[in-house]
Amino acid sequence: MTPSIVRRTVPASAATLAAAGVDPVLARLFASRGVRDAADLDLSLAGLPAPSLMKGAGEAADRLVRAIDARERIVIVADYDADGATACAIGVRALAAMGADVRFLVPNRFEHGYGLTPEIVALARGLSAALIVTVDNGIASFDGVAAAAGLGIDVLVTDHHLPADRLPSPALIVDPNQPGCAFPSKHIAGVGVMFYVLAATRSLLRARGRADASLPNLASLLDLVALGTVADVVRLDRTNRILVDQGLRRIRAGRAHAGVAALFAVAARDVTNATAPDLGFVAGPRINAAGRLADMSLGIRCLLADDEREAWTLASELDRMNRERRAIESTIEEEALSDLDAIASGADGRASVCVHRANWHQGVVGIVASRLKDRVHRPVVVFAPGNKGELRGSGRSIAGFHLRDALDLVAKRAPGMILRFGGHAYAAGLTLREADLARFADAFEAVASAALSPDDLEQRCETDGELSAGELTIALAHRLRDTVWGPGFPPPRFDASFRVAGQRVVGQTHTRLALARDGESFDAILFRHADPLPGNIHAVFRPEVNRWQGTESLELVIEHWAPL
Repeated sequence: MTPSIVRRTVPASAATLAAAGVDPVLARLFASRGVRDAADLDLSLAGLPAPSLMKGAGEAADRLVRAIDARERIVIVADYDADGATACAIGVRALAAMGADVRFLVPNRFEHGYGLTPEIVALARGLSAALIVTVDNGIASFDGVAAAAGLGIDVLVTDHHLPADRLPSPALIVDPNQPGCAFPSKHIAGVGVMFYVLAATRSLLRARGRADASLPNLASLLDLVALGTVADVVRLDRTNRILVDQGLRRIRAGRAHAGVAALFAVAARDVTNATAPDLGFVAGPRINAAGRLADMSLGIRCLLADDEREAWTLASELDRMNRERRAIESTIEEEALSDLDAIASGADGRASVCVHRANWHQGVVGIVASRLKDRVHRPVVVFAPGNKGELRGSGRSIAGFHLRDALDLVAKRAPGMILRFGGHAYAAGLTLREADLARFADAFEAVASAALSPDDLEQRCETDGELSAGELTIALAHRLRDTVWGPGFPPPRFDASFRVAGQRVVGQTHTRLALARDGESFDAILFRHADPLPGNIHAVFRPEVNRWQGTESLELVIEHWAPL
């Protein structure tokens, strides 16, 4: 599907930002992403909302302090993705430093399924848990919370997923999306929620007389918070940008935890130049590989390692798993695309995609769904076999279609068909009986076709327009690299017309270009394209800093192009 180019509108606030001393190009970029005041660009920790605004954080802190004082066993139950792994790691690190007796459990995707199930509660009981703390899960764990209560185990749910019409009971709940929560960031990741619970707990211990010297510096956890936040692909509102920016600053300064540093090292990435994409596409996938193919406890142990040698050993195993994950994912993606020729071309008029094969691996269906969504620009759900005749699906969505709410509507229209579901606007998971797949696909299509117009299904490539002569520089590329971009605050890309002054194939599948425009010349790279380009093109690109043999230069990474 060839996207149409749409240039973002630059609001009048760009002039206000420029007048306040913001670089004119950055002023235009920030303004078009909703920044109205230069003060909103301050990403210091002082700009974070207060923990008291998060409903339940105070009660959670009180229960944790009682557990610390009484030396009750706390068992953290994590989710099996990078958000859950980092949330678990900061919980274990900080609570242990506060004097808690703390352990962790993480469900095995293939044995236990998702969240706090009665089976996981039984395992926690085997660890002599007096208090279970869920991280990045629990808001839909009705059976698990009830099972814990039946065993006399208290439950503290820390989550960020959207709740159902009711909340699990009896449980303490900290979730910014629960009714009545005034916390301004509804997009904070699970690791961010746990960070706030830990901040409230530290404050309560301090208020009760604990000396600062005996309490952990929670800022030291921000590299882990940044990793989980970026890896979970949450919307980067100001709160999340602060958490990510502060975490990246620690990583670049060489103050990352040993496990994070090792994840960069096994990928041959320089931590001193760490960026948000490095967290999302380098460190995050390696942590996620453990949960997708085996047991996320390996990833959590990497994040908990303090010894550099141990961290390197664990990160190396995660790197091996990630290579295996990529091979599995590539095979499934090829098989899925072979079934989607008509949908990819839009010929059948469907507004959604549901695909399944009996040999697919449930650990990578979310990644494949994301790739297919980008390819066909429709909501996509990819299913793989689960346990006992069930299918486990992972979905990804496009703008204008709230995936979790869509699944909720399907569940209401066909009670009992969806066994379990949960998620966000853009990502969700569900479980079905295998026999109900066709019925679900039809019901999901009915919801999607009613909600999405032909205009919604047209793929667009948003750009920040053209840069004037002299604006496209390596200094700009440096400034863009050091700024936190992501969902809701998209990384800049520009478009312009160029003369192709030279081209050559590199690595057999890529093309290196020499481009010219208005007396200026630029080096560029076009990935996964080896055919000759015409003499003049209109291109969508992003400026990057290219490092080669100790030198830096400006390079344009071409994302789309068309002949002129």
